[in-house]
Amino acid sequence: MRRTARIARSHAAQLMELLNSAPAVPVLIRPDGRLDAPDRLATWLGRDAPPAYLSEFLDTEGGLEPDNARALEAEITAAQRGSRSFALPVRVKGSDRMLLVRGAPTGTRLGKTGTIVIWIFDATESFAQIQDLRAQVGQYRQALDALSGVIEAAPMPVWHRTADQQLSLVNSAYVNAVDAASAQDVIEQGIELVEAVDGLSPRASAAKAAASQTATTRMLPVTIDGKRRLMKIVDVPLGPSGVAGYAIDMQEMEEVRAELRHLSQANRDMLDRLSAGVVQFGANHLLQFCNQPFLSIFGLTPETAGFETHFDRVLDAMRDAGLVPETPDFRAWRKERRDWFLSPTAHEEQWRLRDGVHLRVYAQPLPDGGLLVIFEDRTEHVQLASARDTLLRVRTATLDNLFEAIAVFASDGRLHLWNSRFTKIWSVPDVTLAAHPRVDELMSALADRLARPEQSGLVQQLIRAATVERRQRGGRIAFADGRFFEFAAIPLPDGNALFIMLDITDSRRIEQALRDRNEALEDADRVKTAFVSNMSYELRTPLTSIVGFAEMMDAGYAGELSPQSKEYLAAIMEATTRLTRLIDNVLELTQGAAGGLPLDRREVAVDSLVQQVVETLRAKAEARDVTIDVSLQGEPGTVSGDERRLRQALEHVVDNGVSFVSRGGRVLIHVEPLPESVRIVVSDDGPGMDSKTQARLFDVFARFGRHGDAANQGLGLPLVRQFVEAHGGTIDLLSEPGQGTSVTIDLPRGA
Repeated sequence: MRRTARIARSHAAQLMELLNSAPAVPVLIRPDGRLDAPDRLATWLGRDAPPAYLSEFLDTEGGLEPDNARALEAEITAAQRGSRSFALPVRVKGSDRMLLVRGAPTGTRLGKTGTIVIWIFDATESFAQIQDLRAQVGQYRQALDALSGVIEAAPMPVWHRTADQQLSLVNSAYVNAVDAASAQDVIEQGIELVEAVDGLSPRASAAKAAASQTATTRMLPVTIDGKRRLMKIVDVPLGPSGVAGYAIDMQEMEEVRAELRHLSQANRDMLDRLSAGVVQFGANHLLQFCNQPFLSIFGLTPETAGFETHFDRVLDAMRDAGLVPETPDFRAWRKERRDWFLSPTAHEEQWRLRDGVHLRVYAQPLPDGGLLVIFEDRTEHVQLASARDTLLRVRTATLDNLFEAIAVFASDGRLHLWNSRFTKIWSVPDVTLAAHPRVDELMSALADRLARPEQSGLVQQLIRAATVERRQRGGRIAFADGRFFEFAAIPLPDGNALFIMLDITDSRRIEQALRDRNEALEDADRVKTAFVSNMSYELRTPLTSIVGFAEMMDAGYAGELSPQSKEYLAAIMEATTRLTRLIDNVLELTQGAAGGLPLDRREVAVDSLVQQVVETLRAKAEARDVTIDVSLQGEPGTVSGDERRLRQALEHVVDNGVSFVSRGGRVLIHVEPLPESVRIVVSDDGPGMDSKTQARLFDVFARFGRHGDAANQGLGLPLVRQFVEAHGGTIDLLSEPGQGTSVTIDLPRGA
């Protein structure tokens, strides 16, 4: 018995040590509420000693949170009455320690009926881990909900496949794209978004991505809402979870890309047609594009300026061609140009090359790190600018040396430009003009220079008419010192007005002198006309007497005359006859000049008139062996006029031709009827006349004879002109030395 007792005590000690080292504290609760608990429970509850009774363990000072204590009391009571086990987590009052209480009824060996044993575990760390896991689960749940919402709200079709490549999840965009009723129908029926292409179905493509564990991408056409659209299909392997997929609509992007390509090509085509050279480099300093003018300006070959050519190499080629500015340190100069790629702003330079070539260089850094350089040939512009400057200097010198005074007034009436002559005429200081005064202010200050100061307003009106009304006007103005000026205001294309003043003082004096002289000449001409007319009548009286006595002597009233006397008498009668004709011509010429030539108008047959003239001069023509031919073109008809005057005019012309052609010559009378007149052309093959002689023939006081033959001198052609013009006709003379003479007479039918 002692041995058995010793073994039992040893075994009990082992069990006690085992319980003390266990992770849980056993507490035995007897039906009467008494507790059997180890000291370790007091440590966990923050007490000095473990509670002896259940009431002490569950009261406010027992060490547990009141709510947990009440819940534990209810569980213990239920276990005692119902013989059931329980598990309840409780928190130590005023501490983060969490205890897990597991309770169950005991057997009869440990106590009476109603005794239960509870095991109290320190679950602080486990509970913290559980809380963390719960928080993570909550976060994952929220993230999953958010991801599900994003997938559902995504405008692109999104789907998920299980490990066997069956659809397990699709969003609304997928459902709408395949025209399905719901996502459930899509999954149950296995409706695919795309068709098999080149024998590769959507499931096979997903299996391929899952096998390679690499995302695959395909560009496939998809029919959505009856329209064929290009979409980018992406399958993303998710390991054991299957394969996720999504489709991106690339139709608009491809259209934009195509439009961009077309725009880029059009841009390059346009740049090729520019006169400026354009070259573009990428961020790697390699040439990407250059137009034809760039190659032409720098004389580069397509190989030298080919794509992928470095910026430095292009500058080297330009230097070899002598098309960069001369610089002592080309490397440093090239490095400065290379810095253009990193510059935040654009650069502009003027390159002056050999042979007078000027280039404007504009370098624009691009957002992608590249560089766009524009080379504009400004040689012609510089030359034109130089020529313009020279022209301005020439214009200034020309204006300052003009005899006229010139001033330009702007559209607002201010003096803009003037020459030195303007300053001299108005005697105004240059300082006053340099202030660019208005025309009203200027003319008000210069009104005292005029003979009539109120005329200063006339200049203002002219300037206003030229600038506002765009009308040109002029006038004359007199200065107080006796000078006279003619002026004009001319509108200019730019809206300004040009004011010109010309000194006409000398012209005015000469004009007055000429006017006085003309009046004197007119008076003298009237006296001369009266004198000639009077003398013609005075000479006719004695001449008539001489002719009468000569005829009486020729008739034998004074006796028989000797042959020599008859010759003398014939000479006297011929001279008196010619003198009579000359006096008649002078009288008629005088009457014609005075506008009083009498005309006896009647219908005159032109062909008959010509035949009468030919018959009158036939004897003279035969005596000189001259042929007179008449050419009638059709029926000339009649003209209205004085037959005697017309015959006299035509006879003068034909007689002149017969008299001055060489022996054996020819005179042609050509008659041509016209709709409103009759043209008579008298031409001969005589020696002709020079222009000076022709001019003298129409002088009223000139002789008709061309060779100074006294026997044939007269007032012929001037008288013919007066006869023809009195009938409303015209006469023209055409002659060249050695080419004969042609006289054309046009007689109107209704004159």
